Amino acid sequence: MDDTEQQNLLAWKAYGEHHLRRGTDLAELDRISWGPAADGPGDDLLGDLGGLRVLDIGCGPARHAAHLARAYGARVDGIDASPGQIERARARYPDVPGLRLFHTDAVEHLSTSTPYDVIYSLSTLHFLDPHRLLPALTAALKPGGRLYFTVLHTNSAGDGPSSAVTSRPELLRLADGGDLTVHMWVLTPEVWEELLTRYGFHVRGVTVLDTPEKDNKASYRLFQVQRPARISTRPRTARPPVPQAAVGVGAVLLGTRGLLLGRHRLGTWELPGGTVEPGESLRETAVRELAEETGLHAEPEDVRLLGMFLDRVGDVVRITFGALVTRWRGEPADQSGESVGGWRWWPLDALPPDLFECSAHILTAWRPDLPIDHPPAHFAPVTDQDTTAPGRPMT
Repeated sequence: MDDTEQQNLLAWKAYGEHHLRRGTDLAELDRISWGPAADGPGDDLLGDLGGLRVLDIGCGPARHAAHLARAYGARVDGIDASPGQIERARARYPDVPGLRLFHTDAVEHLSTSTPYDVIYSLSTLHFLDPHRLLPALTAALKPGGRLYFTVLHTNSAGDGPSSAVTSRPELLRLADGGDLTVHMWVLTPEVWEELLTRYGFHVRGVTVLDTPEKDNKASYRLFQVQRPARISTRPRTARPPVPQAAVGVGAVLLGTRGLLLGRHRLGTWELPGGTVEPGESLRETAVRELAEETGLHAEPEDVRLLGMFLDRVGDVVRITFGALVTRWRGEPADQSGESVGGWRWWPLDALPPDLFECSAHILTAWRPDLPIDHPPAHFAPVTDQDTTAPGRPMT
């Protein structure tokens, strides 16, 4: 989080304290109001929410979140960076079935939560750096899940959006006078769409939401977005490898919290693994790479080989072995000097997009039902052992 977002946190703290001191009273809602006009889109935009996991980012006093939980039986989490706003929300809705409220940074929550079916946000996402926010949103939304959000397009003075992904200061007006300075990423719809596409989303529609008052030039844009149901992959580099690097091993670790994946500095999500060093067995490679990249420790006898993949990149024939690690000890953590980090456990029904091709090959050979799209590779299995059961840490 950079200094700009830190300044926003201080502003939101002051904003919540202001409303607590003032005792601001707000009417209950019977529909979501996406924009400034009363006749704008409502609940229908969200589709069927019955029994779904829903996240409200920047929930404020939680009127929308409480409405969706009560009206549709959704399981709604409301999060807000303002402690005062969450205090107001908890006092107002102490026992709504299905509603949970959290004072937290949005990106931190997204990075650690179980994935959601639907995520929405009313005029909040533009306070967060898109390059920090959007990868976390992708990870926190199930494949096929839906995202809805409004962002500022033109402020009340008529200042329009920017084509550069930078923030600018804006005034946040307070009830009973006064204002706070916040920083917002006010971007053109084209830039928002490019960013969303880059981070694995499909934009289904953008709605213009203008302020009805003639002397108020404020205008918003409502984005309807979906994460594709199938998981995409990214190709390997065509640069020729050093001689032994044409053979590699990727390790599958499936625990009670899900599948272990890390983020490469080039943007792909990958299984732990790497190239075979001279004199190593394949199982020894899996164990060594696991320790070097994640800090986890396993023994060669706890590694089961799944099979061999044969394909080519340019003029180079590549061989990759898939391996299943059945026992390990420790907790995954970033290791100094490694190109992959950000290790986390992913539910199998909510794997991230942009998987590394080799990892995708291994995962679909291990679990053919996983909805992963990737180029073909020749596969030769090398084990008849049961490889579907979750592994476990060593005790």
